[in-house]
Amino acid sequence: MSYKIRNRQNISKDCMVCGTENRFGLKTSFYETTENEVIGLFQPREEHQSYPNIVHGGISAAILDETIGRAIMSFYDQDTFGVTIDLQVRYRKPVPLGVELKVVGRISKDSGRIFEGTGELYLPNGEVAVSAKGKYLKRQLGQITDSAFSEEGWFSPDGEYPAEITLGKE
Repeated sequence: MSYKIRNRQNISKDCMVCGTENRFGLKTSFYETTENEVIGLFQPREEHQSYPNIVHGGISAAILDETIGRAIMSFYDQDTFGVTIDLQVRYRKPVPLGVELKVVGRISKDSGRIFEGTGELYLPNGEVAVSAKGKYLKRQLGQITDSAFSEEGWFSPDGEYPAEITLGKE
């Protein structure tokens, strides 16, 4: 399955999922599709493992939580976030270290202050390894943090972004 990309989302310096300066972070890049879904690209490393060569389940939950929570930005702006109320995760297959992985999230219901979404973590061959559904409180950046973060810690990454992202080997 291929997704046409229309925008790259902001990232931060210290976030465990997208932080560029967090030495233990996933350093995920996030993109918005023309269908208002969000795709994250990341490559888990040794510090993200549980069993040998397998990503810790909490890392899989974190990447899905972040991606679903970010999906609301596709409908509003880069300063609209989802704060997790409930997250249900289903583990289907082991997630390997050292390969590029893709995660997709979307909004399934937007009811004003509360929204719901779903997402999947895909293996390189296109199989779903982990899926999740969650409920989030919609918040503006200024309701969560101070202006210093908005001005210095929340930014658009440099460089070009892909016109299309494909799941699996097509």
